[in-house]
Amino acid sequence: MVLDQLQHASRYYALHPLFRQAFAFLQEADVQNLPTGKHELAGDDLFAIISEGPGVAPEDAKMEAHRKYIDIQYIISGVDHMGWQDLSACGDSMEPYSAERDVYFFPVKPSSWFDVPAGFFTIFYPNDVHAPMATQEVIRKVVLKIAVEKQ
Repeated sequence: MVLDQLQHASRYYALHPLFRQAFAFLQEADVQNLPTGKHELAGDDLFAIISEGPGVAPEDAKMEAHRKYIDIQYIISGVDHMGWQDLSACGDSMEPYSAERDVYFFPVKPSSWFDVPAGFFTIFYPNDVHAPMATQEVIRKVVLKIAVEKQ
């Protein structure tokens, strides 16, 4: 897992062939005014999901993980309270993995909680089980989905 400011994005370009393009979208697009929903950037290999709304109370936050995609979660406005736990410490999922939605959920609580303010991003790899939107504050954010392997 990575937590950093968007101004430092170039430090992470070498971690994945599509990271440069993903971060360019965050730096160049008018993400504050783009409509919510899915925005394709490179087909199924790279796309953005813009959302805006309140989250849930931390005790109700679900721990989730993905297999096919890396998440870059960038906060446009508000402060997203997130939880984290390494996959190896999570045990069995609460329900079967959904390949269509690329998500599965775990009944564990985070080992770490942290705040992600506007202008910061997180990178969650498939081994990073995370609980985003663990706040009832209204958050506007972009979740970039980057295929671990080209589709």
